[in-house]
Amino acid sequence: MAKKITSSKKTPTKKRTTGQKIFRFFWLLFLWFNIISFAVVLLFKFVPVPFTPLMGIRALEHNSAGKDMICSHEWVPIDEISLNLQKAVIASEDGRFLEHSGFDFEAMQKAFKNNSKGKKLKGGSTISQQTAKNVFLWQGRSYVRKGLEAYYTVLIELIWGKKRIMEVYLNSIEMGDGVYGAEAAAKHWYRKDASSLTRYEAAGIAAILPSPRRYKASNSSSYINRRKARISREISYVKLKY
Repeated sequence: MAKKITSSKKTPTKKRTTGQKIFRFFWLLFLWFNIISFAVVLLFKFVPVPFTPLMGIRALEHNSAGKDMICSHEWVPIDEISLNLQKAVIASEDGRFLEHSGFDFEAMQKAFKNNSKGKKLKGGSTISQQTAKNVFLWQGRSYVRKGLEAYYTVLIELIWGKKRIMEVYLNSIEMGDGVYGAEAAAKHWYRKDASSLTRYEAAGIAAILPSPRRYKASNSSSYINRRKARISREISYVKLKY
């Protein structure tokens, strides 16, 4: 009886070209970046954000200047943050926060027109964009950072929702030199809890947000006092519907 002869030769495998290797590397990099970023955003939907890149940068700046590395930050639930402050930052920073899906294209277009006319530079970033930048990214104006900011803005809008975005924003943003979040700011500027802020006090914190290390929420300049008065009036028109 004839035996069946099997070939011991293996099918030769094709070697990847340099171009294919590069493509595979960037494809895996893209895939893992999306998986990790999605997982981190999902985690922070439920877990307080303990630290932001800006906090680290400011601490290093203090250290290089020979100052104490101050980082005053205390997370509190949004229900323990005065409604006055929630409304004040909307009135001051993003009037259409509850209406847009992360980007206020009207504000962006208006800012672009004003900047192109040589007026004082002003951005059109929403509270959602500012939150994405503060929590996940570094400061700067590069196209790479802006692209990543847009990516994270879409993610947090889809995964977190408006109430969580506001909670993270009010617990993470810079509200003074080495002061981060509503609770630390309320204690620093007014010696009270964030839940007890009056309308005018909340307006004071919101008024300094464009440059929180330059301006003071209490014992303020005439410029900040005018901003306080305007924001305090506009709080009445903000309707919170998360």
